[in-house]
Amino acid sequence: MKKLFISADLEGTAGVTHWDETEQGKLLYPHFARQMTREVVAACEGALAAGYDDVLVKDAHDSGRNIDPGALPMEARIFRAWSRHPYSMMFGLDDSFDGVVFTGYHSAAGTNASPLAHTMNRQNNWVKINGEIAAELMINSLTAAYIGVPVYCVCGDKGLCEWIKSVNPNIETVAVSEGTGNGSLSIHPDLAVKRIRETVEKAVQKDGKDCMFPLPEHFHVEINFREHYRAYDGGFYPGATQVDEKTVAFDADDWLDVLKFIHWVL
Repeated sequence: MKKLFISADLEGTAGVTHWDETEQGKLLYPHFARQMTREVVAACEGALAAGYDDVLVKDAHDSGRNIDPGALPMEARIFRAWSRHPYSMMFGLDDSFDGVVFTGYHSAAGTNASPLAHTMNRQNNWVKINGEIAAELMINSLTAAYIGVPVYCVCGDKGLCEWIKSVNPNIETVAVSEGTGNGSLSIHPDLAVKRIRETVEKAVQKDGKDCMFPLPEHFHVEINFREHYRAYDGGFYPGATQVDEKTVAFDADDWLDVLKFIHWVL
């Protein structure tokens, strides 16, 4: 049996430009939640067309209750809401899966490639791993690498797609939007769906060894918060150090230890 894991976010979905479009209860949220669902369905259909038998979707935005489960193919399963496990947006992934696909992903806090650029929440200015500004994609790709599962495809904003290509050019991408300042230029939602389906079908047939995200032997993590008191609070996490008024640092050789630090401090 061939199994694919899909981690789905919303801010990098085609057309999304403002926070109101990502928050339940706001006027345009239902439209973009439907587009998020459509892009996930397209990824599922691409994998199934390539011969996959089982797809597990993690609804990984905000409440974790955005995707319409009834719109998914019958071969797909979905984990909704939050387990509170440190794997977070990757919960449900294990070494039985053949690969990972990301949909609706966005650029990191501290970058200008998306008007909604952030990392996990809006309480930090940036997160760095081994000196590099880290997007949620970086964190979650490292989790996949830690488990030993390749990343086949990333769908989201252009800046994020260019970044993952710079790390491993074998990973396929679908750029659905391009951020400029506080706005973004998006392709048509139907074209995004078409490209995601076609690209995922091609991507998941690659040799997984060529699509592994590199896993360092050691991790130095820094979180720079917007509010100084969050750094003060985070400095009490075992092994963490408050290095200045707004920054907390943590070192580990085991990625799971980093995920625990992120889970409790970030």
